[in-house]
Amino acid sequence: MTNISKTYKVIGLMSGTSLDGLDIAYCHIKKDQNSWSFSILKTESVDYDTNFREELKNTVNLNPVALLAFHNRYGTWLGTQVKRFMDQHKVDVDFISSHGHTVFHQPEIGLTYQIGSGQHIANTCNQKVICDFRTNDVALGGQGAPLVPIGDELLFKSYDFCLNLGGISNISFDQNGKRIAYDIAPANMLLNYIISKINLAYDDRGQLSETGTLNQKLLTSLNQLDYYQESYPKSLGYEWFAEKIIPIIENTKDSIENLLHTSVYHIAEQISNVIKQTEKQKSSLLITGGGAKNDFLIAVLRQKLHKFSTVVIPDENIIDYKEALIFAFMGVLKERNEINCLQSVTGAKKDSSSGIVFHPS
Repeated sequence: MTNISKTYKVIGLMSGTSLDGLDIAYCHIKKDQNSWSFSILKTESVDYDTNFREELKNTVNLNPVALLAFHNRYGTWLGTQVKRFMDQHKVDVDFISSHGHTVFHQPEIGLTYQIGSGQHIANTCNQKVICDFRTNDVALGGQGAPLVPIGDELLFKSYDFCLNLGGISNISFDQNGKRIAYDIAPANMLLNYIISKINLAYDDRGQLSETGTLNQKLLTSLNQLDYYQESYPKSLGYEWFAEKIIPIIENTKDSIENLLHTSVYHIAEQISNVIKQTEKQKSSLLITGGGAKNDFLIAVLRQKLHKFSTVVIPDENIIDYKEALIFAFMGVLKERNEINCLQSVTGAKKDSSSGIVFHPS
């Protein structure tokens, strides 16, 4: 561990399970005495075109050789985006910190796999790269997820709860002096799946879901899924969604509006259940991720939590780039050989400083 005070200049890369694109955030991260601070200086979201999105979605079905080849190709693509971003904004960086794109996440069998070869990123943009933050935690018997809570604890400690509404909703909070965090339920992954049936990428501001009505039978089926009764540490991946959620949706004959409306209520109920169970009074809830822009979902959440928690929607830079920022921060912690994966969150045998460093050659 080191006490060196330094401003780290890092580009954080994040590609989430909702497959909406690559988030790039150029951050300055600094530690003074015992307090961390950050600034997000430049950002960009690179949309995946239709073909590339389909390729990413299909990675779970590739044979091993094809998957490894795509892992390398995706790393080269990430490096190309970084190089273009650096040239465009003329930024000076210490290193790149990349989450990669999760293809497999089955920690119960000791497996998590993020594509985006660190060596290919490094060689393409000619920068040091830190990536692969989940594998070591899974090797230590952990879930390898969620990882963002270390950033919640050290960068966003003024909030009682930090909720991310990405492809999957996950939450992080302090309990008895330890950070607790886990995946709650599918979020944008579910809503985007439904609306893709009418060839839209997402439900803008939740306008379509707001026009629907509640399908009580569907809501009950979703709420009764075993995962919601499991104790943490726990995490979700696309495989679970495909096995458990998709069949329920496909077997429900109803309008797109009603399916969306009911799914919003399902997501909000699962989130509010978690917060109510902690019995924290008059707490503050910071919401980030794409779902923070779904006005209908936020309205339903406010309604369910009005006696328990004040919902805080931050500025757009935090909403959109908090995860990219925190993966940049995880790289900083790895660089300093400090803990970036919390045993209390993942259930691993111990805290660890995870990530693999690649140098350009």
